[in-house]
Amino acid sequence: MADPTRVSLATATPGGGFPFFGDNAAAVINETDPSLNVETQNTKGSAENIGLLEAGSMDIALVAGEPAYEAFAGIGRAPTKLKIVQAIYSNPGMFAVRSDSPAKTLRDLVGKPIAWGTRASGLTLLGRYVTDGLGLDREKDFEPHYLEKAGDGPLMVADGRVAALWGGGIGWPGFTTVMQAGGRFVGLTADEVAKVSAKHNFLKPITVPAGAYPGQKEPVNSVGSWCYILARTDLPDDIAYRLAKALHNGHAALVKRVDQGRETTPQNTAAAAPSRAQIHPGAQKYLREIGVLN
Repeated sequence: MADPTRVSLATATPGGGFPFFGDNAAAVINETDPSLNVETQNTKGSAENIGLLEAGSMDIALVAGEPAYEAFAGIGRAPTKLKIVQAIYSNPGMFAVRSDSPAKTLRDLVGKPIAWGTRASGLTLLGRYVTDGLGLDREKDFEPHYLEKAGDGPLMVADGRVAALWGGGIGWPGFTTVMQAGGRFVGLTADEVAKVSAKHNFLKPITVPAGAYPGQKEPVNSVGSWCYILARTDLPDDIAYRLAKALHNGHAALVKRVDQGRETTPQNTAAAAPSRAQIHPGAQKYLREIGVLN
């Protein structure tokens, strides 16, 4: 039997959502299709991952919606030719605070120390878009703290160094840690959701249902975008096809490992891609085979 095809997958800093998702997705792909051997590698996050893919240093990588949007649109750079293999999950942004925090809204956090995440993280960029959409400057209207490792944020909330931790998504490890310690969430009001979506229309209204995290009694309203598995431009079509197929066939196994895996579906890949042309030809072939694309 031929050796399995090695595929390198870039994730992010330890303690964040991307390494957790990436390690589990790699395990599911490898179990579902033994002809593939996906190996994960920690990085600084989405911004670095885009560069690694463009340099051909990695085969595939996890990239948050905001950096992907900027790369596809050519904001502050030339438009990228990287391709989407899979949309993995939506990322609604919100704050986690201690249970004794007086903050009820984002406005209550203005002027306070906030852990915004690591500098290269897509979640951190989402925070900049959200505050900008509300007419706020993250650097001037808050006391910003940027992390070396995503896992440092919950500790800073617990010991009071910061008033809140910014993050996103369902099953995000940092939020799980804060909520297990009795924390709660601060999302956006309906007016704030409308205002941010109007200014940055790639950000969509998303509601995190009650019970999505330990001790979360109320739904949280916010905005967010989709995270992707992106591939280097010259990743062979047959590899992208096999990755898309393995993620689909292994969906039930992925959901058992990772809550966000519920959203990792072929239908969401087709819906979340900015355009069909940005889906990898190999993944497109699989989506056509199963009737998701015509």
